[in-house]
Amino acid sequence: MWQSAATGEMILDNGETFDVVVVGSGAAGAMAALRAADQGLSVLIAEKAHKFGGTSATSGGVMWIPNHQLGGDTGDSREQTLEYLASVTSGPVNPEKLHAYVDTAPEMARYLKGIGVDLTPAAWPDYFPDRPGARADRSVICPTFDGRQLGDDRYFLMREQFNRFKLFNRYAMDLTETFALMMQQKGWRLTVAKMIARYWRDRSTRNVSHRDRRFTQGAALMGAVYKQVFDRGVELRLETKLEDLAVDGAGRVTGIEVSNFGRKYTIGARHGVVLAAGGFEWNQELRDRFYPVPGLTRHSSTPEDANRGEGLIAAEKLGADTEHTGEGWWIPTMTLPMAKASNFHEIHQAAFDVGRPWSVCVNRNGVRFVDEATGYDSFGQAMVDDHLKTGANMPCWLIFDAKFRHKFSAGGFMPAVHTPDDKIPSDWWDHYVFRAGTIDELARKIRLPVAAVTETVRKMNEYAKTGVDPEFGRGGNIYDQFFGDPTVTPNPNLGPIDTAPFYAVPINNGDLGTKGGIRTDARARVIDRGGNPIPGLYAAGNNAGNPFGGCYPGAGATIGPAMTFGFIAANDIVERSGNQRPSG
Repeated sequence: MWQSAATGEMILDNGETFDVVVVGSGAAGAMAALRAADQGLSVLIAEKAHKFGGTSATSGGVMWIPNHQLGGDTGDSREQTLEYLASVTSGPVNPEKLHAYVDTAPEMARYLKGIGVDLTPAAWPDYFPDRPGARADRSVICPTFDGRQLGDDRYFLMREQFNRFKLFNRYAMDLTETFALMMQQKGWRLTVAKMIARYWRDRSTRNVSHRDRRFTQGAALMGAVYKQVFDRGVELRLETKLEDLAVDGAGRVTGIEVSNFGRKYTIGARHGVVLAAGGFEWNQELRDRFYPVPGLTRHSSTPEDANRGEGLIAAEKLGADTEHTGEGWWIPTMTLPMAKASNFHEIHQAAFDVGRPWSVCVNRNGVRFVDEATGYDSFGQAMVDDHLKTGANMPCWLIFDAKFRHKFSAGGFMPAVHTPDDKIPSDWWDHYVFRAGTIDELARKIRLPVAAVTETVRKMNEYAKTGVDPEFGRGGNIYDQFFGDPTVTPNPNLGPIDTAPFYAVPINNGDLGTKGGIRTDARARVIDRGGNPIPGLYAAGNNAGNPFGGCYPGAGATIGPAMTFGFIAANDIVERSGNQRPSG
């Protein structure tokens, strides 16, 4: 037994000790555990949820890995990457940490590839495509993974993706299928038929679970990584929540205090504890403390009530410093009632919907404030900036016409080709989704200045004719156009808002997690307020401050650094333990 410094409670000491203890089972934690185990250390992953995989398993599963050279020389380079990052990052950025990421991310990717995790570059433009050094091949994905390779005792236990990443809330979709359906590309109905037939032909899995054995996007990445984690004997303990950090008399972190269904006990760590428990987006107190415009926890698009900052809170008790805590990884979201679940709501991402043709986004003054087709993080930053200036944002409004309604989704409001108006629940109208016969009537319904909204729509219709948006440049770069509609000319992101009925949905400033957290150095060591490493303590992923400051350079800029600094943390622990050996 020992007494908790935080609460004074007597805590059971089980006598359990591992070489490395990892808190959190997302991308950062999985990578730290995998790399440490691959070097011969005993590893435990402690996860507070009932399922493993963290936010990463519910994500798109993209990693931003500059200069990866997967499949040969891509033409990218360290110098080109640093040129790009120098042009997009702003505010205080630790150059040593940034360089460590740029130098180690390719090594991490090659390591994964070498142990059997398949990685494929995706043609996804950097989020600031006009800046020096930008490219369209730095985002890396993991192809579909057969989830039953994890074993039928674990197949069910990986966190499932949100309904928004599944067709009809059931059938797993990879990114190619997602975009084919999203854009209603030629042959999309055949794609749907094949997905449904493939699922029901898999009779052996249907006898085990309703879950699609095809793990796609974030589930594909985490499934492939966890196959390697389990093959190396890493122990995963679910329903095991971090309560505190154990420290010896010299100030070294020697383990963790956890709780499991009310029972508290300690787990020792000989060589290091890695905090990889996600950010603090579901902790309203921390949002109020750090964010200039806090927003609400329930607007986050990460798993509900999952990332509450326990790792950050525990580290701060030991004097850990923080960095980059003023922003989240923003993404526009909207809210709808959850089907077949009374009194519950579901958050839907609207990352690409806001920049489609035949639509416009306005603040509550009825005026635009951003290039709507910009990267989703930049969209969120613009919402914050506009709200600080006007007090009339968060939420803003997405206004669109019948052409948009027929073809595109607006968050969870599915296109009419799938869900016509007469199939929309009656309690949605004029509460979650608004409809009117004219723009004037719509503006009155959503209580926006009629003259301002009418003028905004008039200007958008003029821009659609010329193909040029003189206010914000919407559709003027390859990133915008990547998510536009190629059938719309002369600008795939601009189309006249002129066909009744007209619609509007409120758009909130949601997030994919927090950008800031515990301050770490280039070796992923936690740094105290005096600028010194706290011995035995590491952090990675959204539990730590990211290497880019307030910037989101490209698709996968959350998971890429998470896995890279999990890799770096394990390497440093292994080096200090004197247990280095060849991988595999």
